[in-house]
Amino acid sequence: MKVIFLQDVKGKGKKGEIKNVADGYAHNFLLKNNLAIEADQAAISQLSGQKKKEEKEAAQELEEAKQLKATLEELTVELTAKSGEGGRIFGSVTTKQVAKELEKTHGIKLDKRKMELEDAIKALGYTNIPVKLHHEVTAVLKVHVTEEA
Repeated sequence: MKVIFLQDVKGKGKKGEIKNVADGYAHNFLLKNNLAIEADQAAISQLSGQKKKEEKEAAQELEEAKQLKATLEELTVELTAKSGEGGRIFGSVTTKQVAKELEKTHGIKLDKRKMELEDAIKALGYTNIPVKLHHEVTAVLKVHVTEEA
């Protein structure tokens, strides 16, 4: 019997796949537990329509990420921190502080976990922070840390 999987079933198929399974397995387990539906013409066309919609949404997400990348790469986030001799900061500047300042000054809300900063910023000056916006798009955000007056 041909079925369309509604959820991932270990060892049998992933969500959205159309596969041939034993009739008893389909009736007694997959259909009964709403893990799959019978693959008739209506269900197949609905699945293809849903896949087209998901592809369109994915393309739109990618386009939005590219636009945000262009915006972010033109900006410089300005932060101030107390510092000692040699431009060393007391404490450090974290991605949380960068995200908060970015939202406050430029109105761009960005998750701090998307910023791929290995260590917190511990010195004055410019730092480039890679920001993962999409699995295909990574922007570079410039952060300028100056001495607090």
